[in-house]
Amino acid sequence: MIKLPSDLTIAQVNEYQAQILPIIEKESAITIDDSDLTRIDTIGVQFILAVVTYIIAQGKEIIWQSKSPILRDSIKQLGISDAILLQYIMD
Repeated sequence: MIKLPSDLTIAQVNEYQAQILPIIEKESAITIDDSDLTRIDTIGVQFILAVVTYIIAQGKEIIWQSKSPILRDSIKQLGISDAILLQYIMD
């Protein structure tokens, strides 16, 4: 399971990437839990999009466990309309 941190900003992205890559490599179905997320910036949203795209490119399943209003609001504010990301987050 990938549990997103409470803050996912430019300061945390590199460190967090190193933590989740082994999870993605090891599991065939990746559960993403964003229930703790309280703050995200543009880089954090881009990072999540990159993670989702990477997981799909690896032919793995994504299970989104929680749908954070913080993440949804940030996506709307940024005007992101990427179908891959929206199918998991914006239900």
